[in-house]
Amino acid sequence: MPQLTFDTLIIGSGLAGLTLALNLAQNRKVGLITKRALLDGASGWAQGGIAATLSEEDSPEAHIHDTLVAGAGLCNEEVTRYVVENGPQAVQWLIEQGVPFTRDGGNGTGYHLTREGGHSVRRVIHAADATGKAVQLTLIERAHAHPNITVLEYHVAIDLITSAKLAGRIEPPCKKGNRCLGAYVLDSREGRVRTIAANNTVLATGGAGKVYLYTTNPDTATGDGIAMGWRAGCRIANMEFIQFHPTCLYHPHAKSFLISEAVRGEGGLLKLPDGTRFMPAHDERAELAPRDIVARAIDFEMKKRGLDCVYLDISHKPANFLKEHFPTIYQRCLEFGIDITKEPIPVVPAAHYTCGGVVTDWNGKTDLDNLYAIGETAHTGLHGANRLASNSLLECLVFGQAAARDIMQQTPEPLTALPQWDESRVTNADEEIVISHNWDELRRFMWSYVGIVRTTKRLQRAQHRINLLREEINEYYANFHVTNDLLELRNLVDTAGLIVQSAMLRHESRGLHYSKDYPDLLPEARDTVLKRGQ
Repeated sequence: MPQLTFDTLIIGSGLAGLTLALNLAQNRKVGLITKRALLDGASGWAQGGIAATLSEEDSPEAHIHDTLVAGAGLCNEEVTRYVVENGPQAVQWLIEQGVPFTRDGGNGTGYHLTREGGHSVRRVIHAADATGKAVQLTLIERAHAHPNITVLEYHVAIDLITSAKLAGRIEPPCKKGNRCLGAYVLDSREGRVRTIAANNTVLATGGAGKVYLYTTNPDTATGDGIAMGWRAGCRIANMEFIQFHPTCLYHPHAKSFLISEAVRGEGGLLKLPDGTRFMPAHDERAELAPRDIVARAIDFEMKKRGLDCVYLDISHKPANFLKEHFPTIYQRCLEFGIDITKEPIPVVPAAHYTCGGVVTDWNGKTDLDNLYAIGETAHTGLHGANRLASNSLLECLVFGQAAARDIMQQTPEPLTALPQWDESRVTNADEEIVISHNWDELRRFMWSYVGIVRTTKRLQRAQHRINLLREEINEYYANFHVTNDLLELRNLVDTAGLIVQSAMLRHESRGLHYSKDYPDLLPEARDTVLKRGQ
């Protein structure tokens, strides 16, 4: 297939990728690739909203304080201030794009603001209980209409193309140090591999929730950007901090359906099957404690009492209030025979957010020249050991805009002709069942051994199994044509290895990482930074 060329190639179509694309497209040629349709990423699933200091009762200092407290000593305070102070204008940009946030004239902003766990005031702007979908639909419409943005759906990135990998194979040779030249991408509908060259490449592929058996994430969240960045030589930080959302709907047919943090923010109470509240015994903030504390409390009560789930009850609120503020949750629960206006919602914790990722600076730059990472794929220093609710979409906006400003300051250079993808020594796979079995095994032992509560022995068991799976998968990758499932499995195994390696290096319990062998907090908070060859 002929080589495609762009000024900037963006891998991923969530809020971070779309924000960057729309801010670049005024005078840059942008290629935006996504594994499925544009709306299928995690951003579109976000229910709660975007945290920003918008009302007079709030302040940047309060938002910064809440973020630092949730982050358990590991947030980069300067980065946190940068994100918080740029939050209001980033939200204003979304409003200017036409995002239909829920209106309310009672707080001086013109918009309804809700409060979520870990926040000291109401500061989360939202579009009912489907904020991500409203934001994504608005930006997707603008991206499709822009002449400088080429959207390639059902295109799966295989690996980044770097000058180090192509040393001696390209003309003219790269004069700079190792840098990113583009990516090899599988057109999954045609089954053919495209070569894409770009002055800048951006990883915006989201997180890695699908490495676990139970997750609130969509099927696309397979750690692709993190794994590709690692294989290209980038540093990876704080992968042990996987946020488990406390309240995922517990029902055999309710795949990955999240019950928003805002339900607790508006008065929802967590209860045992007999109706007894339990959160006050675990934390003085009760249901409004940060997510790691609530998730561990639920995990503790379920294991202690042998429960399949606990219950989130907001039925004491007026029915009209619930239908107006949580229309998506109300309707979805009703489909499963649960009327949230009359009965509690069965919930369990589930893997939700990857706080670590590819190390970047304030502009989204990685260790590799011409390669950026933004959104959940990146480690910026904002989230520390535990992300504060609704700071994720905020990070996507702020760093999407920052990366755009940095790229716009550069002068595009002539692009190099890159070698085509070589399939001369591979054949069609003989048994696809190997992939599905390995996928299932990986997600099950990661849930059992590297979940909410960890031990050194469990981590060692997981590491041993990951090493065996990686050998098998790499052999499969070397001998057969690539497929979407194979590429995702390869990335999941690499990402799982990074999670386990990071967890084994942290000899304390902090934020989202809780180890029975190291239950105490070390006096100094340090990031876990991994580098290839170390």
